Amino acid sequence: MKKILATVLFIFALAASQQAFAQYQKGDKLLNLGLGLGSYYGGGVPIGASLEFGVTDNISVGPQIDYYSWSYGYVGYKWRYTFIPIGVRGSYHANELLNLNNDKLDVYGGVSLGYYISKYSDNSGYTGVYDNAYGGRAFLGVHVGGRYYFKPNLGGFAELGYGVSTLKVGVAFKF
Repeated sequence: MKKILATVLFIFALAASQQAFAQYQKGDKLLNLGLGLGSYYGGGVPIGASLEFGVTDNISVGPQIDYYSWSYGYVGYKWRYTFIPIGVRGSYHANELLNLNNDKLDVYGGVSLGYYISKYSDNSGYTGVYDNAYGGRAFLGVHVGGRYYFKPNLGGFAELGYGVSTLKVGVAFKF
């Protein structure tokens, strides 16, 4: 029993003494496909994608696009709003900073900058670009999240943020 305990302690000590291995590294290409839970401008469930390219061992940049639509009305009248936020985002991958030794986990945070393309239509036949507080304007977003890889190139992700959705969850691919 003492030999087993000593072996287990030795393995843990050896693992703890190793330098942190970040799941993310320079040259990686990351694709997130997800659903938003709670949108900032109107209703609907945002469906989106982001693609990130690793420019350093800790920083990635790339495009993002989302889509959501919602409608409401009363007897004889109906409105429909459609939003397509499109932009660029940058993320700082913090595994090394946080000294995380889990090679399946990628913890990150960052900012995004983009533009809301928006459309409004109603049952009177009117369709047009909807320029007011809901859309047709620039946006600045922030996000903090994590990816957990079940396989070397396939995982899940969750992000908390501001800009498009309060919480976004989905599948992550690494190329």
